Amino acid sequence: MSVSLGYDLERPIRTPDLSSPPLMTKRARWLVVLGFLLPGSAQVLAGNKRLGRFGIGVTLTAVLVALVALAGLVFARSTTLSILTNSIVLFVLQWLVLGLALMWLAFGIDTLRLTKLVRVKPSWRVPVAMLSVVLTLVPVAGAAWASSLIGTGRGAIGSIFVGAPAVAPIDGRYNILLLGTDAGSDREGIRPDSISLVSIDAKTGQSVIIGLPRELIEMPFPAESPMSTVHPNGFGVAPNAFGDWGGCYTTCYLNAVYTEVEDFPDMYAGLYPDAEAQGSSPGIEATKDAVQGATGIDPQFYVLLNMDAFSNIIDALGGVTVTVPEPLPIGGSIDEYTGELVNVDEWIDPGEQHLDGWHAQWFARSRYGSMNGDYDRMQRQRDLQAAILAQMNPANVLLRFQEIAAAGSQLVKTDIPDSMLGRFVDLAGKARGYTPVNVELVPPAIDPEAPIYDDIYALVAEGVAAASPQPEADSQ
Repeated sequence: MSVSLGYDLERPIRTPDLSSPPLMTKRARWLVVLGFLLPGSAQVLAGNKRLGRFGIGVTLTAVLVALVALAGLVFARSTTLSILTNSIVLFVLQWLVLGLALMWLAFGIDTLRLTKLVRVKPSWRVPVAMLSVVLTLVPVAGAAWASSLIGTGRGAIGSIFVGAPAVAPIDGRYNILLLGTDAGSDREGIRPDSISLVSIDAKTGQSVIIGLPRELIEMPFPAESPMSTVHPNGFGVAPNAFGDWGGCYTTCYLNAVYTEVEDFPDMYAGLYPDAEAQGSSPGIEATKDAVQGATGIDPQFYVLLNMDAFSNIIDALGGVTVTVPEPLPIGGSIDEYTGELVNVDEWIDPGEQHLDGWHAQWFARSRYGSMNGDYDRMQRQRDLQAAILAQMNPANVLLRFQEIAAAGSQLVKTDIPDSMLGRFVDLAGKARGYTPVNVELVPPAIDPEAPIYDDIYALVAEGVAAASPQPEADSQ
């Protein structure tokens, strides 16, 4: 009898004294806490050891994978981000996290069974049961939420980015054409209101943002561009395929290149046969070529931002803070007899303002009241884009991720390959250490209706040089 009693005292968790409520209460608390800290440990101590070893093995493997991923983000950030943004990896990770949630739930229920709650002190039965439920459901809910976020992110990546291999930088830089369009319900087709070319150093993330006026004319097309067969001397410049007098179907402005190619296929049929398969369109590819001819920089990718959808993503972010340079009207029109602005619905006051999506959209769209007209409007659109990026801090994005992802699929179209997401996220992190260089090809430096392209090339080259790593000083 004494031997048996000694054995029980040595093994109070697996073979407790069922007649001792204080001992059973203490045992129950330990099992619940240990089961929370290391799923499977309660089963090893008091239940099915094989099942417990399985739970501990899975938990430790998950911790090890998380530590490896963390180390990868520190020591091999770009590669790790590329892996973690891969759609197949995200699919597997989503279901593994969901599996962990189900395992945690099963082990939590089994741990509560192992506490033998009826043997616990009556005053502790409800607290132990509540503690067990809380320590089971909180991590389960967290894992289920994480799995849902991963699925949302995977869906957003699949809907926005194209499945294609990575592309090497050109002369050490990645070049992205950024088009802001205002395709609202009252407008037809794609009309780029803001056109920017972003050139990013592939090692440091230093960037130069080249702002092109939408009224720029006579852009030369590169010799290898299909558009050069129609406009060999520049967009709309005589002589061309339209005749000795030149011309085009549209305004012959830079922002009309898209419409020119998309809406008049008789002249431009078959010029970009692979565009759709590459996640682009003939109009976008022609615009890329026009921008290359105008700046001397080859845009490898495009990002199309629908300004009309900015409202949704701004509301998803909880609003956006911008500096309003002057009173801006919402709505309104110019009276043809008096030349005065009439029928204004509301004004956006100058100064720093935190705007909801609707007001922020009007901050970008407002056409009247600015001294420099469309040039000021273009700048406000760029300011809004920058403000949205600044608002996307990690905590805000995580808190509102599903809303942001849903709005993002309406906001953005691009031909950036999903295989390059990790690389660009890494570069975005590095870019925070630098102030972007801005090159604005607008008056007085450049007259868009009488451009001298040699002057533009010189300005662009200066901007790229300023946004490039400076050579190390000679130590001697």
